[in-house]
Amino acid sequence: EMTEDNYSLATEFMLIGFMDKPGLKILLFVVFFTIYLITMVGNLGLVALIFMERRLHTPMYIFLGNLALMDSCCSCAITPKMLENFFSEDRMISLYECMAQFYFFCFAETADCFLLAAMAYDRYVAICSPLQYHTMMSKKLCIQMITGSYIAGNLHSMIHVVLLLRLTFCGSHQINHIFCDVLPLYRLSCINPYINELMIHIFSGSIQIFTITVVLISYLCILFTVFKMKSKEGRGKALSTCASHFLSVSMFYGSLLFMYIRPSSVKEGYKDIPVAIFYTLVIPLLNPFIYSLRNKEVANVMKRIMKNRKHH
Repeated sequence: EMTEDNYSLATEFMLIGFMDKPGLKILLFVVFFTIYLITMVGNLGLVALIFMERRLHTPMYIFLGNLALMDSCCSCAITPKMLENFFSEDRMISLYECMAQFYFFCFAETADCFLLAAMAYDRYVAICSPLQYHTMMSKKLCIQMITGSYIAGNLHSMIHVVLLLRLTFCGSHQINHIFCDVLPLYRLSCINPYINELMIHIFSGSIQIFTITVVLISYLCILFTVFKMKSKEGRGKALSTCASHFLSVSMFYGSLLFMYIRPSSVKEGYKDIPVAIFYTLVIPLLNPFIYSLRNKEVANVMKRIMKNRKHH
């Protein structure tokens, strides 16, 4: 056992992601600041649009509004601190700030997993059982699914935060990442993080396997139903409704599985930053466009609001 004299316990960390690119500092700041602004305007705009427009108060759009809210939460947890660090001298983050940042990030990502599964189930009911849609996808069930997503997100992030607090961090306090994620923190621990690693594989693995299974089964059923359809128009409409959702789901789960569930995820630190940028910054940026631009109803509501503005 090491004695306390041999090392200093770290109570704060230095986020050193992008420190090796001082020449690109201003360019990277401008790029990430632009992404952040578009993400917040796109997602919060979508939330406001769905909230204000009575015609969009259906399960499909309620799920979409909550997904946009979680994407905003994820961006807010990570990007402001990252932007500040481009021009900060010390780039320090305290242990408790670190835990808070990871908590909100993990909460948003977990809730996203369950919301995407709920959206796939909603599309399955709408396309495979359209006559029973209002009984099978009632407002009550919709609210229960959203509440369940938030409870699951909260519990999952709390488990990992509590497990992180059992670790002690000594020696280097440099986190080679853009935010406080669990994998870089495990690498700095002077206690073997075996239990933490095991729990992240069990919990993150279970959540992703369960939600991916729901998504895949829903889409297989949808495909069978779509190919049985007689009219080309009906087939096209059904496929276009699902294509945007499936694109978003594939990108989101692909990057999460690569990040946390690959066997050597704790050791391969050099792969963290590109993958993290993709699922914490790029996907929240793309989601409002993927869903809104491919969705005639949202596009029509936006056009109507623009027309009303011009008349006023």
